[in-house]
Amino acid sequence: MELPVFAGTALLLDLDGTLLDLAPTPDAVLVPPGLLQCLLTLGHALQGALAIVTGRPIEQIDALLPGVAPSVAGEHGGVFRHGPAGLAERVPLPELPPDWLSQAHAIVARHPGALLEQKRRGLVLHYRLAPQHGPALHQAVLDLAGHDSGFQVLHASMAWEIRPRGVDKGFAVATLMQRVPFAGRRPLFLGDDVTDRDAIAVAGQLGGAGLLVEDWFQGPAEVRQWLAEAARLRAWP
Repeated sequence: MELPVFAGTALLLDLDGTLLDLAPTPDAVLVPPGLLQCLLTLGHALQGALAIVTGRPIEQIDALLPGVAPSVAGEHGGVFRHGPAGLAERVPLPELPPDWLSQAHAIVARHPGALLEQKRRGLVLHYRLAPQHGPALHQAVLDLAGHDSGFQVLHASMAWEIRPRGVDKGFAVATLMQRVPFAGRRPLFLGDDVTDRDAIAVAGQLGGAGLLVEDWFQGPAEVRQWLAEAARLRAWP
C-alpha cells in the first residue's frame, strides 16, 4: 500500500500511539533516540509546517519534545501555539466544574489500578492497568458529565475522557491550516485513536490525507521508521 505523500505537505502528528509507544501511564512514555532529530529535520525541510496535534497540554509536549514542534495544538484543539515564539492561545470553552474533580478522585479510589489524569478543562480516567474496570468507569463518567450539554464523554485508548464540547482534533487541523506556514499546503495527518478520526476527516476535506496508524503501519515504531526515511531523503518540499 503506497502512502499518500505529495509536494507542498504540511505534516500534523498525534503523539501517543502514533509517534510514541503507549505506556501504562501517560507519564511513563519514552521518547526513542533519534526521534527529536528526525522531527527537527522534517520541520526544517517543510519550512516549519510541522505540528503536534494532541490531547495533552502544550507544556507536556515541550517537556517530551523540547524545541522540536514549531506549532502545537493541545487539549484536542482547546489551546494553540502558532510558531516557536508564539504564546499559548486558548479557545473560549467551559471550565470543568470543581466538584467533578473531587468526584473523579473518589471514583478512582473505588477502582484500584485506575488512574486520574487532570487537564485544565477536562479529565481522563485511565484503566490500562485495570482493564476490568473499563465498563464501570464508563458508567461513572456518564453519571458525572453525561447530562451536561457543555461537555462530552469520549472513549480513548483504555481510557474515558471528559472534555468541553466545541473543539476536536478536526477543528485543530482546520485552525492550523489557516495560518502561516501551513496555509496553501496540503495536510498530512497521522493518528491512532478514536479522537483522531475528526482530524483524519478534515485533512481529507482540505485536499490532503489523514492516516489511521493501524491501517498503514505496524505501530509507532514503523511510523518513526517511515518518518526517519523521509527525513533522510527530505522527501516533502
